[in-house]
Amino acid sequence: MDAYNALHTVQADKSQPDYQQFLTDIGYLNPEGPEFAVTTANVDPEIASIAGAQLVVPADNARYLLNAANARWGSLFDALYGTDVIPESAAPKGSSYNPARGQLVFAKAFETLDMVAPLAGGNKYDQVASFGLDASDQFQVRMNNGSVGTLAEPSKFVGFNKAANGTLVALLLKNNDLHVEIQIDPTSAIGSSHKTGVKDVLMEAALSAICDCEDSVAAADAQDKCTVYKNWGALMRGDLEASFSKGGKTVTRRLNPDRSYSTPSGSTLILPGRSVLLVRNVGQHMYTDAVLTSAGHEVPEGFLDAMVTGAAALHDLHKSGDAKNSRTGSMYIVKPKQHGPEEVAATCELFGRVEAGLGMTPGTLKIGIMDEERRTSANLKECIRAAMDRVVFINTGFLDRTGDEIHTSFLAGPMLPKAEIKKQPWIKAYEDWNVDMALEVSLPGHGQIGKGMWAAPDAMAAMLRDKIGHPKSGASTAWVPSPTAATLHSIHYHMCYVRDMQQRLKSRSRASLNDLLTIPLLRRKLSDEEIALELDNNCQGILGYVVRWVDMGVGCSKVPDVNNVGLMEDRATLRISSQHIANWLHHGLITEQQVMASMRKMGKVVDSQNSSDPKYVKLDESRIAFQAALKLCFDGRYSPNGYTEFILHSKRRAAKAHSALVQASKL
Repeated sequence: MDAYNALHTVQADKSQPDYQQFLTDIGYLNPEGPEFAVTTANVDPEIASIAGAQLVVPADNARYLLNAANARWGSLFDALYGTDVIPESAAPKGSSYNPARGQLVFAKAFETLDMVAPLAGGNKYDQVASFGLDASDQFQVRMNNGSVGTLAEPSKFVGFNKAANGTLVALLLKNNDLHVEIQIDPTSAIGSSHKTGVKDVLMEAALSAICDCEDSVAAADAQDKCTVYKNWGALMRGDLEASFSKGGKTVTRRLNPDRSYSTPSGSTLILPGRSVLLVRNVGQHMYTDAVLTSAGHEVPEGFLDAMVTGAAALHDLHKSGDAKNSRTGSMYIVKPKQHGPEEVAATCELFGRVEAGLGMTPGTLKIGIMDEERRTSANLKECIRAAMDRVVFINTGFLDRTGDEIHTSFLAGPMLPKAEIKKQPWIKAYEDWNVDMALEVSLPGHGQIGKGMWAAPDAMAAMLRDKIGHPKSGASTAWVPSPTAATLHSIHYHMCYVRDMQQRLKSRSRASLNDLLTIPLLRRKLSDEEIALELDNNCQGILGYVVRWVDMGVGCSKVPDVNNVGLMEDRATLRISSQHIANWLHHGLITEQQVMASMRKMGKVVDSQNSSDPKYVKLDESRIAFQAALKLCFDGRYSPNGYTEFILHSKRRAAKAHSALVQASKL
């Protein structure tokens, strides 16, 4: 690949027939086999067939894990009140409850109910005076004018709850396979502020959550891995707890129980109280000294992850009652950093061996395929074929995918600025191709089609406006950065019934492979100012992330960008930024001296952005974190696939050793 790109440079992809023939000749592009359909069995409906939001959470943080697992249900009132969905200019949040803002929350929430379960006769929820049940325990409202109202579609009412004294406290609605609970308590602080007595609207929000052992954790050694495994094991047992101080009191968080409702027919309806949990193992390229062979060699970390996370899942698989994670007897492993069908097949073989070793029923371990490497994208249908009886998930991820795009075609020429790369034809082809392949092989009904993360956790108004594009694309799930974001994103799945959208999309032509394989090369001259701005942006992002990873062992957090906009960052962000600098260095757009100058300049920016953190130590060139940032850029050309893990792990271990030495010197 390097030889071809070095020979043809910016003309490498000009003739797509020639380029694709070359890719076929070297075994990079696989011939497409006969038609087939996914056959994966025993998949929980939250993954197989119900569309909804998905959280990704670092597995080394017990509190975050519990927040994610419990995000199956989220308060719409809290999500509206606490975010920019309602502008501060309309009514500020203030230091205590603002009733004026509260009334705007009621208005927005009732607009949502108008969309989820409209009232008959054109009535609106903001015209409701009280909620109740009729003599047959069916949904009923009394309007402001005294008339009685019902649902336009009575079947959307599926349950209710009453207090011990017979007072109605909850009404349960269902739309597009998702539930919404109207909570009523006129004696509560919020309920007493509204004529209806409604105190909240609960949305069924994060149907699933990925507990991450990979990009969002800083698990650099055996000690770190044990923390990750301990948390996952406790989740699978159902006894994970986290205690913390809040408002001067110690709060202990646990997994939520299931939810129970009465139905109009007199039966009991039980709904899950928690998200279905998947676990993301590391990729096939990683090795660890947490376990050594008899000869003293490191073992593949992915092997260890599969065995230990699989063993922990035995607790769940053998558990009885309502506290199970999987109600169908499955365990879900998301596998990243796979390059083509051969590596997917190798993962499936590994899962089979783990099942045999643990005495599991064959096929228990399901695979989620991260479509984040260029070779996997180009051969996605064959990748799915290699896992046709295990696959439950495919998704797209712009950052890692772009990092591999740069590294694969490194020698073809300098790449466009990052913001322009996102606008190139290959991105749309990549996103559409992923959906097209999933629909062609009948993945819906067996697994999820996923889309990437909304990276700005404070920009919820923009997310509510824009992220509807994911369900409209045919994706049955998409990543969100917080339980609050999951609650708001759930609204999109009420607006768009993904199952119907997928049926419509089946008739379109598949996305263009030519576009997918078009390299985002820079084919014009940039000004010195454009180059400097791009370099500063990359350096600030790298330093802002690396200093937390190396110094603090934080793998994912909200990191301010060069414009002080907080963005959720993990190793995928680092991969693209470091590869971008390395690419421009190689092709002479920038020099090492310019990189050093930008790093020094942006180091001061990062220092300022972290000035309120008492644990933060200012960056200088002697700091291990600063050295890591430089190494990621200067050695990026030769880092396998542009991965950052090897450098980060070595520098994190060095930082931990240095810290231990400093502490020992104080004894």
